[in-house]
Amino acid sequence: MTQATNKTETFNDIIRGDKPVLVDFFAEWCQPCKMMKPILAELHENMGDKIRIIKVDIDKSPVPSAVYNVTSVPTLMLFKNGNILWRQPGVVPAASLQKIINHFTSLNNAT
Repeated sequence: MTQATNKTETFNDIIRGDKPVLVDFFAEWCQPCKMMKPILAELHENMGDKIRIIKVDIDKSPVPSAVYNVTSVPTLMLFKNGNILWRQPGVVPAASLQKIINHFTSLNNAT
């Protein structure tokens, strides 16, 4: 799992890549957000390098949260080549996330 800590790589750089990026908009004070941590770890273990997973703290990084109109946490968004492929607020199980990611990435690969 990747934290966006590399200062030379911006949020926009990350989401514009060819590799799908799952962004977890979260807050430290949010209890459901804490439930996502082991789910994202499981997803990373299952999918490996097929996807990049980053976490964005809405309190420490308010700009991306505002740009994408994140009004509740956790909010999960799937990006590829700068485009939003999928978005959903709330806790999502790892198996469901994997199916969603596979669905959207296979659609994009077919075109």
